Amino acid sequence: MRKLAFVLAGLLTVLAPTAIGYRIGTGHWPLVSSSTMVDGAPMAQPDPMSTASRRVLYWRDPDGKPAYAASPTKTADGRDFVAVYDHEEPPLPGDAPAASETAMSDAPSSGERKIKFYRNPMGLPDTSQEPKKDWMGMDYIPVYEGEEEEDGSTVKVSLDKIQRAGVKSEPAELRKLARPVSAPGVAKIDERTLREITLRADAYIEKLYVAEMGKHVKAGEPLFRIYSPDIVKAEVDYRTALRATTGQSRNDAERDLQGAAMRLENLDVPNSIIQSLRNSKDMPPMKIDWPSPVSGVVIEKKVIEGQKVEAGAMLYQIADLSSIWVVADVAEQDIGPIKVGAPAKAIFRAFPNETFEGKVTFILHELAMQTRTAKVRIEIANPDHRIRHDMYADVTIDTGSGDDLRLVVPASAVLDTGARQVVLVDKGEGRFEPRPVKLGYRGEGYVEVTEGLAAGDNVVTSANFLIDAESNLKAALKGFTADAPSPAAATPMTDPMAAPMSEPMTPMEGSGTDKPMTETAPKTMPDKMSAPPMADQPMSEPPMSDPMKPANGSAEVKP
Repeated sequence: MRKLAFVLAGLLTVLAPTAIGYRIGTGHWPLVSSSTMVDGAPMAQPDPMSTASRRVLYWRDPDGKPAYAASPTKTADGRDFVAVYDHEEPPLPGDAPAASETAMSDAPSSGERKIKFYRNPMGLPDTSQEPKKDWMGMDYIPVYEGEEEEDGSTVKVSLDKIQRAGVKSEPAELRKLARPVSAPGVAKIDERTLREITLRADAYIEKLYVAEMGKHVKAGEPLFRIYSPDIVKAEVDYRTALRATTGQSRNDAERDLQGAAMRLENLDVPNSIIQSLRNSKDMPPMKIDWPSPVSGVVIEKKVIEGQKVEAGAMLYQIADLSSIWVVADVAEQDIGPIKVGAPAKAIFRAFPNETFEGKVTFILHELAMQTRTAKVRIEIANPDHRIRHDMYADVTIDTGSGDDLRLVVPASAVLDTGARQVVLVDKGEGRFEPRPVKLGYRGEGYVEVTEGLAAGDNVVTSANFLIDAESNLKAALKGFTADAPSPAAATPMTDPMAAPMSEPMTPMEGSGTDKPMTETAPKTMPDKMSAPPMADQPMSEPPMSDPMKPANGSAEVKP
């Protein structure tokens, strides 16, 4: 019994290194070939003659993992990918029929449409009069009579997809384009209504009728009572000249009174006082109630009762606030389209829910050096005096109200990349044309189109990102095909999808099989299906050889 145990231990010592060396060299254990076992189940050996006549679509992972390759390759542990032939791949929904079936359906029959040609399944500008496949093995799609052929500048989207995405179109139209310019502003008093109350002779203030600022006065309402020796002397001279004209002719009397009246007017004596001196025979008044020359609000007062005032000194300043100015600071880049007479709106921060309308009355001829802004004056009615001067306001000036009609489209219809602007023209029946345009002014949700469109052209305004994605995909495919060489130049094989030739490999001794095994040297180890190698691209470097695997043409290494 002990001798039998020693014999078995010796056999295991010899067989174990042999099996391990075979596993490292071939990638599988003895008597379990990757070509005969898939997922632990035996698979029938393919007939070499029938395999040569079939077409390989791609190679898949032997364990059923989602890994595919366009050329023979191996897994990470050295096993060969399994070839998938054309008859083993189930058809996908919507796929075109096979070439043989399509050729049989080409014959016209009653009730069937006639095929005009076949187009590329990826939308490339390539057609064929006979059924064929592209370089990836996809069948060309038949185009029947009555179907409109799309040109290279048109994108076609299914009507069902358009409806689900909510694509909307609007026509380009001619309209006046309101171009608002926004700027901050400050309310100011209308300088044309300012009036200073002064005296042209020295006087004494006997009494004040308006003793506070902010009071509203009317024209003719007395402001104060004064006594002025110079004015009283001029009144006496006028009364004396008036008495001297008694018995003179009308012309002589008017000539003599003219000089006396001129002295009163030069002292700015109110006309009402002069008329009372002429019509009354009483003594000239020594004290005068000085009336207000205008209606308005007293915004400044520099006089008190009993004060002696000198000639030329300002006593009051009165302003009419029924009209107010709003001075807006407009940025330099926005000042160009603003014109005098343009309508404007102002929203004061004291009245955020109200809009006050006015118009531009003046544009200052210089810019502020520090802020690079120009002063634009807007006149706004203020009948109830609610707007106080120096109030802040947000001003919006309409710079396009007086312009001619412009061709405009909704702003949402423009796809702006920064370098170029494109709109999608709806040509009906799911066909859209990306068209570059040149833009002008913007305003009220619209943008002016100066070149590229005509009035009445329907443009996509909603969900245009979907059609833009379709257009970008088509352009990318065109660029990919333009750079790719022809299939004949890319590979020397007659059929680009045919299985590559393999070289026989001598089985190792002790493998237990006499059938020849084939092995193809891998080019690359991609994790997904890739295109055949291009002629102008360098081939990838071959993988490093396994030190336990014999090189091609070298002596066989036995364990």
